[in-house]
Amino acid sequence: MEKTKKFLKKIGIEEVSADYVSSKRFDDGGQFRFEVPGIQSPKTMKALLDEAGKNDIFIHRVTQTKGIMMLTDEEIMEMVGLAKEYGCELFLAVGPRATYDTSATVNTKEGSRIGYRLRGYDNLVYAIEDVKRACRLGVRGILLYDEGLLWVLSKMREESEIPNNVHFKLSAHAGHSNPGSAKLLEETGLDSLNPVRDLQIPMIAAIRDACDMTLDLHTENPKSTGGFIRHYEVPKFIKVAAPVYLKTGGSVAANHNWDTTEAEAIARIKQVKLVKRMIDEYYPDAIASPDKSSDLAVPE
Repeated sequence: MEKTKKFLKKIGIEEVSADYVSSKRFDDGGQFRFEVPGIQSPKTMKALLDEAGKNDIFIHRVTQTKGIMMLTDEEIMEMVGLAKEYGCELFLAVGPRATYDTSATVNTKEGSRIGYRLRGYDNLVYAIEDVKRACRLGVRGILLYDEGLLWVLSKMREESEIPNNVHFKLSAHAGHSNPGSAKLLEETGLDSLNPVRDLQIPMIAAIRDACDMTLDLHTENPKSTGGFIRHYEVPKFIKVAAPVYLKTGGSVAANHNWDTTEAEAIARIKQVKLVKRMIDEYYPDAIASPDKSSDLAVPE
């Protein structure tokens, strides 16, 4: 084992100590940001941001998960406008995925392991078209589920086929959970990784130590992914995983593609408030990214 560990260290993957603390930060100096996922429409996004303002809480990132192709141009432009006015990031999910195409395999127990990845040439083309449409409408944050699509889009970004300030985020549904995967994805062009939801603190620390891109960690989960709530672990998330997005409000939804109502959007802000209380009480020195930071991928 020692020989294996020595080689891993040589390529930038080390065993971390039990008291590991990340010294990495966002470019604005912050350790953490708040992200609310599962906001599928303009009206729920408005309700969310209005409620955040009433509670003096700043949401750094809003994420839609059903897919770009499930939104009209008018809906996308309205969400872009809300994000620009508020000063937050807006990430839209790629629409084409195995669960939406003709695959019967994906609906079986074993076939479900392919997750939301893309099947075949045509679906790769469709996914790229989905992303190009969002970019044309001003979106600068894209939620991905497929590593091959990430590779292609990264090449397109390098060659200015899509804007060079677009940020790519990979979903927990892609199933990545170790430092080797994190390094591979970062080298492929990923900007933000959401590892699987149930990793223990030392596992998260090992991923953070191996890469510099931001990590996105679920502080709670919908019933469909276990329903577990990790609020008391949030101070540890920040210490070991900074720079980190705290993905909050998931327990309000039944599943990943849940159509959040306006009332549920308001309930998600309560969950953010509960997480903030944990930070204020147990890690008061934690540094949040500033509101409307220039480091955010705000729509254009």
